[in-house]
Amino acid sequence: MIITDFLERNARLYGGECALVELSPSEERDKAVTWWDFNLIESASDAPYRRELSWKDFDRRANRFANLLLSRGLKKGTKVAILLMNCLEWLPIYFGILKAGCIAVPMNFRYSSDEIKYCLELADVEVLIFGPEFISRMDAIAKDIPQVRMCFFVGKDGPDYTEDGIRLMGFCSSSHPPIALEEEDHAAIYFSSGTTGFPKAILHNHRALVHACLVEQKHHSQQRDDVFLCIPPLYHTGAKMHWFGSLLSGSRAVLLRGVKPEWILRAVTEEKCTIVWLLVPWAQDLLDAIDDGRVDLSQYRLDQWRLMHIGAQPVPPSLIARWKTVFPHHQYDTNYGLSESIGPGAVHLGVENIHKVGAIGIPGYGWETRVVDERGQEVPQGEVGELILKGNGVMLCYYKNPDATAETIKDGWLYTGDMARIDEDGFIFLVDRKKDVVISGGENLYPVQIEDFLRGFDKIKDVAVIGLPDARLGEIAVAIVEIKEGIECTEDEINKFCLDMPRYKRPKKIFFDKVPRNPTGKIEKPALREKYCGKRLVEAQITG
Repeated sequence: MIITDFLERNARLYGGECALVELSPSEERDKAVTWWDFNLIESASDAPYRRELSWKDFDRRANRFANLLLSRGLKKGTKVAILLMNCLEWLPIYFGILKAGCIAVPMNFRYSSDEIKYCLELADVEVLIFGPEFISRMDAIAKDIPQVRMCFFVGKDGPDYTEDGIRLMGFCSSSHPPIALEEEDHAAIYFSSGTTGFPKAILHNHRALVHACLVEQKHHSQQRDDVFLCIPPLYHTGAKMHWFGSLLSGSRAVLLRGVKPEWILRAVTEEKCTIVWLLVPWAQDLLDAIDDGRVDLSQYRLDQWRLMHIGAQPVPPSLIARWKTVFPHHQYDTNYGLSESIGPGAVHLGVENIHKVGAIGIPGYGWETRVVDERGQEVPQGEVGELILKGNGVMLCYYKNPDATAETIKDGWLYTGDMARIDEDGFIFLVDRKKDVVISGGENLYPVQIEDFLRGFDKIKDVAVIGLPDARLGEIAVAIVEIKEGIECTEDEINKFCLDMPRYKRPKKIFFDKVPRNPTGKIEKPALREKYCGKRLVEAQITG
């Protein structure tokens, strides 16, 4: 079975029922729809912009997009990139790419122009779909991506190098495209990165996507009457693979464009959401809003909300204790995974194991885990080693990078680069990361990228970026800056220089100090963490 079979089954069995809802509380009421015309349904409060799509229309529009691609001569295996904010069109486009036998390449909507160009080239992308939010970034590189032979614009009045998807799709059939697919066929490329900050292209097949569906539904028991509130970006494996549980169960999902606490609670109330996946800062913000009176829970109907789960970064046990005080009836779960393991679920806590908050959990459904030493031998219980994974969700390879693939996949096992230990009950605890990636609010920040940028400031002699524990974001990136001898420099000057860097990458704090390096020239980041975090805070950071 392949993943598009689930969509076709749902269209056949539940065709007239709602599959997807898009809520845009911050949008103006007269904002034009981006691609297809849907009815606006007013909400009881503040009338947020709302669109919905039935399973039958979902499948039909995926077919139309697939047939559009095929009409343009695309062949099985052609790479097609998606650069869109969360919207009602995102998933039909994704499934249309798969139905055409092409390879879907979701793009991080935070990418700069240079990063977009790099990833398009790395993945051999020939077709790109993008929306109005990305016009300026695409304008900057449109003449420098000759391998991208076709651009479809999702919206009105696209640039002159794009084609009008609205008009073109109207001429395409909504029937199932005549493409035979197998489980082993290539399906999607996602992007990841190590401490160098240069993305790797992660290739998955249809078997892996189906495995993600099975894992998610098994872990969180989605049923036909569940409603999943999806807030994180769909380009991320986490958001999409959690939605796969709704796909498998034929249940409704709500795409919320915004993270304000009142918007989340209003969406749960008005859409009768039963499952919500949050990132740590969003959960923190929601609890803070309740505590300081900005949100009055009595104004919302939340009885049907049964499960809150968190992933993408270490979860402070104190946050969950606080959450359970406010929402004692909620089930809670956390998930661990990598884009290389098709997202969350390779390890999960399990709703029945809340007494083990602090652990990332036990092997997920259909997954094997081990903690090994540098020779690949399992370490004794309680000792620290590298966490490795095995299952149908392991990537096929890093596309066009055999050396990195060989370093990461050995005898079918995926070496995660995360250090872990297993307790006496078989629960896995993360202890440290081999990589220096800073996970801030669920987003990976790559210190080398930030360091390289800061080194462009002529007053800086050397710089190191590390993560500091943060109650809301999990970690924040801070820079230890060594100024050239005899030069004066202020924190304000450095912050002003950083304005040319994307906001989410900017260091949150600047420390002026000498940057220590070992005899081989590598920055001694453990020494910096010890100095600026303190041993106790470091342990809290890596075990939380």
